[in-house]
Amino acid sequence: MYGTIFRMKVKPGAHKQVAEHFGSWLGERAPGVKGTQGGLLMKPDGLTRDLLGIAVFEDKASYEANAADPAQHEWYLKLRELLESDPDWEDGEYLAGSLT
Repeated sequence: MYGTIFRMKVKPGAHKQVAEHFGSWLGERAPGVKGTQGGLLMKPDGLTRDLLGIAVFEDKASYEANAADPAQHEWYLKLRELLESDPDWEDGEYLAGSLT
């Protein structure tokens, strides 16, 4: 498995919209994106504005194909409007774990 973990600084009052936007990706885009394994959005305890996202793909090729898709870029631009700055990304291979 391959993917990314990313920290986002959300604009004040935009947490609900970010969560809805992620939900739309999982419900609308994910079924048509080859290699998608799942994703998560977390609000860490004690942090008021940061959210963490996790995206999991079957392999690096699937991850990179999604990243290069113009529809994914459009989705990201809508997300970016809700953030104070670009997310901090950590891409890599997942060595162990399960989403089930």
